Amino acid sequence: MAEADPPTRTIALGTGVAAIDAAAWDALHDGGNPFVGHAFLSLLELSGSVGPGTGWQAAPLLVEDAAGVLLAAAPAYLKSHSQGEYVFDQGWADAWARAGGDYYPKLQIAAPFTPVPGPRLLAPDGDDARLLIRAAEAVVCQNGLSSAHATFVAPEQMPLFEGAGWLVRRDIQFHFANAGYASFDDFLATLTSAKRKQLRKERARAVRGLRIEELTGAAIRPEHWDAMWLFYQDTGARKWGQPYLTRAAFDLIGERMAEHILLLLAYDGEQAVAGALHFVGADTLYGRYWGCLTEIPYLHFELCYYRAIDIAIARRLARVEAGAQGGHKLARGYGPVATWSAHFIADPGFRRAVADFLDQERQAEEVEMAWLEGHMPFRRAD
Repeated sequence: MAEADPPTRTIALGTGVAAIDAAAWDALHDGGNPFVGHAFLSLLELSGSVGPGTGWQAAPLLVEDAAGVLLAAAPAYLKSHSQGEYVFDQGWADAWARAGGDYYPKLQIAAPFTPVPGPRLLAPDGDDARLLIRAAEAVVCQNGLSSAHATFVAPEQMPLFEGAGWLVRRDIQFHFANAGYASFDDFLATLTSAKRKQLRKERARAVRGLRIEELTGAAIRPEHWDAMWLFYQDTGARKWGQPYLTRAAFDLIGERMAEHILLLLAYDGEQAVAGALHFVGADTLYGRYWGCLTEIPYLHFELCYYRAIDIAIARRLARVEAGAQGGHKLARGYGPVATWSAHFIADPGFRRAVADFLDQERQAEEVEMAWLEGHMPFRRAD
């Protein structure tokens, strides 16, 4: 019996996630990670956080069948800079420029401004996932781009990129792992005596004279978003020079994703003085944005780390991911975790240079990871 011809597939480069049917897009992933959902990605476009003038041109990779049914997709962007990625390749860009090449635009497969590991190939079928990788390579080669990058890739998807010959890069974040704790005190009991005392002291000092409100869903009102916007602007201006999200993005988060949001606001009397915005996934609490209008010792740790642990324990979430970098999280019970990215470099000579750099970087990082794992604040077993 003759084998049937493989089903027809069409690969396309879209103009944005907002133009794609939400149900069709969300049918491609399990919904556990809010940052690859249609709601989040489309609100970035609709709010002007990505799009003209931002250096992020939405260009999702799409795989469709002969009837135009969406079978697989990847959130992708044509980038004219390397900002908002948290996997730093500016040195690569400088090196390629010195060699006479144009590093930008490049193709970025990512959730913009979001250093959160998650699926980057939204494809229930492995063959369609591999088609997305081939599509990214074709976009680079057919348009004379320097490279394609998939950042903060879920570990289970990395073999697909490795199998396609993409270069692998590893970095380190700090996550809290919930070992079935009954309470914050239960978690504290696993720490050394000195660390227990330190954390209790920091928590008490942080909230002295303040009132903390925990808001979610319809309880988050416009004035709360106004306050969080001010906090975000202050932090963004100090860290990045220009905040990535527009004010409209916060309104759309409230309209479209409020049930996935936990907003912690600190009040001095009736004045909101600090806030932290967390997203809730299927089994993870994601700490995303923080800001404070006045310097209050340890309040950052309280709203972003300690309260997040409280919430994860109460909701029986598996972990807290509190954002990129931050070795100070180690002393607060957040352990080192590897994060992964994959890189397709079109020019063979440039690829070899980047591969050599990554080999050296990986050796240094292995030493760092070993040191971090040896300096966790937990009591040693007898």
